[in-house]
Amino acid sequence: MALPTPRPGDQSADGLLTQADLPAGWHLASRFPGERPDDASDEIDRVLGYDDHATGEAADSEQNETVDGRWRYIEHEGTATRVMIRLQRQLYATPEEVRITGVIYLPWRPGDPITSHLLRELPTAKIEAAINKRLFAMKRIATVTGNKILLPSGRKISDRDLLKSLGNPKQVPDFYELVALQHGKLSSQGDENPSATMAGINGVALSTAQGWVAKARSRGLLPPGRRGRAG
Repeated sequence: MALPTPRPGDQSADGLLTQADLPAGWHLASRFPGERPDDASDEIDRVLGYDDHATGEAADSEQNETVDGRWRYIEHEGTATRVMIRLQRQLYATPEEVRITGVIYLPWRPGDPITSHLLRELPTAKIEAAINKRLFAMKRIATVTGNKILLPSGRKISDRDLLKSLGNPKQVPDFYELVALQHGKLSSQGDENPSATMAGINGVALSTAQGWVAKARSRGLLPPGRRGRAG
């Protein structure tokens, strides 16, 4: 899915990165990288040889996940450090996830050395986390109406129903939406392994509950899981 065409000179117009996604002390410049009035991300990729391994038909394939990466220019207010980060939507296994897939670091004064300490201070993980939290929150806001949760089928359930058995996935409408809501409810209560708790609530094997959660993630109903973390 191609990203929306941004307004001339406005890096935040497509909603991929906003000022609110940046930690304190960092600023999202209104202009695009290179002082350009338009988005030069494709040109930057070409100059860097970012996708040199994909040529011909492979480069144009829908399976080429480097397509539509977007470079965004941020500045550190205290040190005037200039950084370009490449934001890439992950379109397949986890449609709504955005990852930082490239960094260009420019010191305040041209010619100053780059040290590993300076690179470690770049808040890439915090920026990624903020972007994904915002995107997923936007997707879920419209489902909650008052004290009821409105499901896509039109069915309404109460918050307390989320901790009851979900039933048969082949017979229950909105089953994977319910899986996502139950998982989210348990996670918000501090459950460190919500899939295991879900298996107990629903009277199924752990592998079955994990399969439900994986399918909910693949549909964009849950954020992507983190490596090394249960549930």
